[in-house]
Amino acid sequence: MTGIEIYGNLYGMHNKKIVVLGGGTGQFNLLRGLVKLNDPEKITAIAGSWDSGRSSGRLRTEMGILPPGDARQCLVALMEDPAQQEVAISAFNDRSINEHALGNLIIAVLEKIYHGPDRALEKMRKLFKISGKVIPISLVDLELNALLQSGKELKGEEEIDTHQNKPKYNPKDRITRIYFTKKAEPNPEALKAIIGADLIIFSSGSLYGSLLPHLLVDQVQKSIISSKGRLVFILNLMTEDGQTQMYKASDHLEALLYYLAVKNRLNFMIVNKKRIDPKILRIYKKEHQEPVPVDEEKCKKLAPKLSIIYQDLASYLPKEHLLRHDPLQLAKSVLDLK
Repeated sequence: MTGIEIYGNLYGMHNKKIVVLGGGTGQFNLLRGLVKLNDPEKITAIAGSWDSGRSSGRLRTEMGILPPGDARQCLVALMEDPAQQEVAISAFNDRSINEHALGNLIIAVLEKIYHGPDRALEKMRKLFKISGKVIPISLVDLELNALLQSGKELKGEEEIDTHQNKPKYNPKDRITRIYFTKKAEPNPEALKAIIGADLIIFSSGSLYGSLLPHLLVDQVQKSIISSKGRLVFILNLMTEDGQTQMYKASDHLEALLYYLAVKNRLNFMIVNKKRIDPKILRIYKKEHQEPVPVDEEKCKKLAPKLSIIYQDLASYLPKEHLLRHDPLQLAKSVLDLK
């Protein structure tokens, strides 16, 4: 019996058409849970095309391809066989070849062979027998910039993610807006998936580097608004130094609603209510991170029709020293929404 069959028997297999927007480990964790509890063929992961860091950034420059990092993570997360996924996590993330992630190199080669990132990801699905879909939000190579309150400009997603490590970093100098340096043409397949979805989910993750940029892509905002699918926002467990330092839940929500441009479209916000060990919190505090406070009253003023769902979601991985959403509990929380 496969892992999917075990979880399907335990929780009941759902049959919802799901679209997940986001990036990084937040999107990865959610997809890992969803693929065990929902029909994998009805799950679509939307990958960003603006990553400028590490292997993805170098491949953009060296090979002239879309950054493959987020797409690689999505493909691994959607693998249904736990044994296959375990091997893929190790192999695809290996960086022994010129510090490139092996999975990125495979996608890069396929993009060159089949002349396009969408075709490359489709061939990756066939090669590794992945039922879920991974679709780039745009087929255009995009550069994401951010403007701080001081007027300073952060150029590229990598600088947005790492500017807190610079000597003159000021934690009170918040990001005021993000933008692309050129028009972000949408991938028609991504728009089609969004419009036809039963659930549209913004995963946890870097607010300004991974989540909100999707709403800057032409017609994505309009497609979400016009879709009949339920719109869900998963609040981060912790603040992120450099992007959401000192943020409350209402600050995350306000930023999302600003780029969505309508206040009554968001149906659910899922937040963690599980107690986190004070020892772990002290470690994270040294890294300038703390749990995101949920100021429910202000959130309800921002989005009057919003339902805030509290669940026990936090999971600490001691070997990696990582605090993450539990994939299965998070997926179950999403799929149980009415």
